[in-house]
Amino acid sequence: MDAMRELRSRLREGLVIPAHPLALTAERRLDERRQQALTRYYLAAGAGGLAVGVHTTQFEIHRPEVGLYRPVLELAMQTARRSAGAGGRLPVMVAGIIGPTGPAVGEADLARRLGYEAGLLSLGALGRASDEELLAHAGAVAAVIPLFGFYLQPAVGGRVLSYEFWRRFAEIEGVVAVKIAPFNRYQTLDVVRGVAAAGRAGEIALYTGNDDNILIDLLTEYPFGGPRSGARIVGGLLGQWAVWTRRAVALLDEVKRVRQGGEPVPAHWLRLHAEMTDANAALFDPAHQFAGCIPGIHEVLCRQGLLAGRWCLNPREDLSPGQAEEIDRVCAAYPHLADDEFVREHLETSLA
Repeated sequence: MDAMRELRSRLREGLVIPAHPLALTAERRLDERRQQALTRYYLAAGAGGLAVGVHTTQFEIHRPEVGLYRPVLELAMQTARRSAGAGGRLPVMVAGIIGPTGPAVGEADLARRLGYEAGLLSLGALGRASDEELLAHAGAVAAVIPLFGFYLQPAVGGRVLSYEFWRRFAEIEGVVAVKIAPFNRYQTLDVVRGVAAAGRAGEIALYTGNDDNILIDLLTEYPFGGPRSGARIVGGLLGQWAVWTRRAVALLDEVKRVRQGGEPVPAHWLRLHAEMTDANAALFDPAHQFAGCIPGIHEVLCRQGLLAGRWCLNPREDLSPGQAEEIDRVCAAYPHLADDEFVREHLETSLA
């Protein structure tokens, strides 16, 4: 099986792909020890892939004056290779790619040379571009590295994209998957319907990035794949799965079992869905237009001992007023969503 076919096959299986955070020291420099600890934790938890250099990693790392894009990608790849060991199976490594076409193609080339299998393409920097310009941009990047499309919600730097855009985007040969993260049900349907209308629902893997709707996205059979089988979102590439990852892996395994067996969806999963969304609200901070979404993830990782602090590259980026108390509330209310015991058992190895 060639590399592209194997990549498509693995993505279509449905994977837990955490969006990798950025570990910093109090001086806001890269904390290599804890950055590696996060990678080791995700792989020990059973993640099938890692997304590095994405929104959760902080888009500022892409700035030349910050100079962290290559070091962070290199460190994750080196750690993943060491964790896999000789002859072991690497996770699917996805590199975040942003910016206008020239810099984006440069990032794609670097990621490919470092061993990354796909690029998660954010279109936020092309806010005023036409669909034609966006598609040409995506095609140029896809000529360098297999493409993971990305519908990022406008509240954190994305833009609204139409059904017609997604239909034509899915026709690009190098597209292997799409992360659907508009946090909007209508726009989520636009992506699923567009991929199906392009005739590529059997090739392009759909991944939820809707951290507010994870379980329902994974359970739903969408009525766009034909009369006998609908399209499905098969896995998740999520900031929410940057925490409590062991539980996320167990959840996706159980979802797959129910889907494959054709079993009725357990009624208690509707309650679980509400609990997960409530927990996400505390972490992602929609009450303040998601201003605290990255610090919210950091806060949980700090409490578990994986990070030393919540520090972001932007010193003004921190928890919003009342957010810490909201995290306290959901941690107390839903301990079954957390994997604190798993982290404790592996913390020494992760930090080695």
